[in-house]
Amino acid sequence: MNEGDIAPDFELEANDGSLVKLGSFQGKKNVVLCFYPKNHLFACPSKRVFQMAEATIAAYQKIKEQDAELFAISIDTVQDQKKFVEEYGVPYRHLSDTAKATCKAYAGLNIAGLAKRSTFIIDKNGRVSKIFRDVSPEKHGHEIISSLQNLK
Repeated sequence: MNEGDIAPDFELEANDGSLVKLGSFQGKKNVVLCFYPKNHLFACPSKRVFQMAEATIAAYQKIKEQDAELFAISIDTVQDQKKFVEEYGVPYRHLSDTAKATCKAYAGLNIAGLAKRSTFIIDKNGRVSKIFRDVSPEKHGHEIISSLQNLK
């Protein structure tokens, strides 16, 4: 997938039990999709995943102010996503892609079958406007905001 491509539609269950369909935002909101491998890995426990997301969490209100919705996506189950979001007080929904189809279509999968860490900014027309493949955890929230501001 490249910048300028039409974003493939998907429907995934969120940590709150709701179904999120990308196409439902077309013409209404910009969408930010943050892919990450998993909530808990041997080398990267949940606390480390949370620490890596802190810059995005801190920027979340400003991201919303850019007329955007933000979702985190991994192969974790809905229950694992729910536990993670509740434990760390994450303000945005985490989507479960246990079938790995959405992770594969967007981020690609690593050798272990987990989503590669990356972020996709999708404009209101359903086009991929920006792809971050080398995510800098400390600066990422500001990078997302800047990309969204450039859509205007």
